[in-house]
Amino acid sequence: MSRRKKARLHSASSTPQVLPAGHAVAFKWGDPEPVLAGAVYDNLGVWLLDNGSYYGPPVPLTGLARLLRANAYHGPILEFKANMYMRGFVPSAALSRRDMHAAVTDYAVFANAYLLKARNWYGEVVALRHLPAINMRRMKGENCYGLLDAAGQLTAFAPGDVVHLKNYDVCQGIYGLPAYLGAIQSMLLNEDATLFRRRYYRNGAHMGYVFYSASNAMQPEDTERIRAAIEGSRGIGNFRNMFLHIPNGREKDIQILPVGDFSTKDELEKIKNISRDDIIAAHRIPPAMASIIPTAAGGLGDITKADAVYQRNEVQPVREVLLEVNDHLPPALQVQYTEETTP
Repeated sequence: MSRRKKARLHSASSTPQVLPAGHAVAFKWGDPEPVLAGAVYDNLGVWLLDNGSYYGPPVPLTGLARLLRANAYHGPILEFKANMYMRGFVPSAALSRRDMHAAVTDYAVFANAYLLKARNWYGEVVALRHLPAINMRRMKGENCYGLLDAAGQLTAFAPGDVVHLKNYDVCQGIYGLPAYLGAIQSMLLNEDATLFRRRYYRNGAHMGYVFYSASNAMQPEDTERIRAAIEGSRGIGNFRNMFLHIPNGREKDIQILPVGDFSTKDELEKIKNISRDDIIAAHRIPPAMASIIPTAAGGLGDITKADAVYQRNEVQPVREVLLEVNDHLPPALQVQYTEETTP
């Protein structure tokens, strides 16, 4: 097909059609979107940045940090998990409780934790100091790391001076990757539902009633007086109302047919509960330990038993990863966890 013919077809198809009066008109908008398109993990991977100086993380770390305050569940659950990992921790002269707690929090949020080795004059490691994971980058050289400042400048550490604790990611081996990424959409949905409900009440963007008039004898002055009277009677926080005047209009000339009403209480609770369950499932935490108010008569079960199972299946494996810091400390300065007895 020639370009001229294609242009004529395109012009003809893009020209709006004018229908004669009396014909019914229906149209739709919003093209279908693939459910799996546009996810945050579509472009996971690490590449060398800054002229090949360091590897960029697979996901924006600042975005993961902002998610901590997105809803009422995600951030507190990660803080709770960090406290569980720290329970029974015995510090040493080389690694303080404060530095370990900061590293554990980074591991819970970013699945990466960094500690800087402090050496004496003989080159022996005598202490480990926490480095913020949100600013740490793996450099091109083997076992080399750097710290990004607010201006984007990279401060490089000597090879082997940084201890990097991370979980395993099947896509790359440079950085660890949190397991809760699959619940990011639910975290944002929970936040959006709360914000929508709050704006719904705060802005008054909900209809109270429609003042409808169809009198042909009403003059423009009368219309303005009615408008002024209605606007003057509205107080702060009241429902938003509408005045509609159609001369010789019929009762159902204009209709609003809502398909779904998100503003209803049941719809909001459904979205909040579903997204909450997704967040809790992504963190693999028992509902009884997530500060959820039980709705069933039987409650959420025995929290003591849930704690024992969670301690054995979730906390202990992470502690074994954290104890890898002892591989970089002399025996006299190593840390440990106290043995806990099952209640």
